[in-house]
Amino acid sequence: MLCFGRTDDNIDQNRALYIFYSSVVVLEFILGLLLNITVIHLFVFKLKFWKSKTIDIFLFNLVLADILLLIGLPVKAYNFQQCSEQKVVCKVQLFLQFLNRGASIAFLTVISIYRYFSVVHPGKRKVLRILRLSPQISVFIWVLLGILTIPAMLQSFFRCNSSEKDEQISPIILLREIVFFTQIFIPFFVLVYCSIRIIRRLKQKSVGDKTKLRRAMFLVTSVVFVFAVCFLPYAITRAVQLHINGLVMKEEKVTVVKLYDGLVCLSYLNCLLDPILYCLSSSKFKKLYISMYLPFLLEKEQPEIACNCILIHFE
Repeated sequence: MLCFGRTDDNIDQNRALYIFYSSVVVLEFILGLLLNITVIHLFVFKLKFWKSKTIDIFLFNLVLADILLLIGLPVKAYNFQQCSEQKVVCKVQLFLQFLNRGASIAFLTVISIYRYFSVVHPGKRKVLRILRLSPQISVFIWVLLGILTIPAMLQSFFRCNSSEKDEQISPIILLREIVFFTQIFIPFFVLVYCSIRIIRRLKQKSVGDKTKLRRAMFLVTSVVFVFAVCFLPYAITRAVQLHINGLVMKEEKVTVVKLYDGLVCLSYLNCLLDPILYCLSSSKFKKLYISMYLPFLLEKEQPEIACNCILIHFE
């Protein structure tokens, strides 16, 4: 964040931009928290996810990661408005951001892999039995990500104070960057591959029901689209920033960091869009959600829900 440590004119110009960023973050926090809390309420008190199918446990952990990520957004918005941040708070926030965003991406990827084997390779029972160990897999993901995210606490992703010098490459920084790019680009390619194979398989299995096929294809591709919009731009911008470090004028570096901060705000949309995808992807979940929180839409939506043609479990 580059709102401070510069001339008064630059401060005023940057402050207006970062106040806008702050407003976006606040809006995402309010809408995202409301949606995710209602979703997790259904998982815990209505669906009793621990007794449900494998994918429900993964979905619950995905929602939990989104909520934990959203909790830190008020601090992010406050820092944007004040154009300053305490170093300790900055590092803690970055740790939680990387941990929960990484968990969100990891569970999204595991869900896609589970759907892939359930639809494309249903005969591979050994793999499916392993994937059905969802509680153990969930604990492993959280512990592994916690360990891999420690470098974010030791040295911040971006300078937590504008007066600090550019970082010198060290084993900790190198590990941090490898983890960051690995947890975004590898899952993206996995999602793309799984989605393509699932769509091909659905086309082969679909007989006459074009509406069902189109909806299933839309839901599968929506996950990839949301991932690409939310995570790829800011990851690419980070790569650009690393590439130009020390090679361009200070003003150009400032522009790249401003762009990065804006794309980070965009990445939080994932927490807002995930619950919407849940409602679209399961007829059972959609009916329950509408009956609990939007009963005035129930009569209108009932015929569509009754068709039971939206896929999420693929079982």
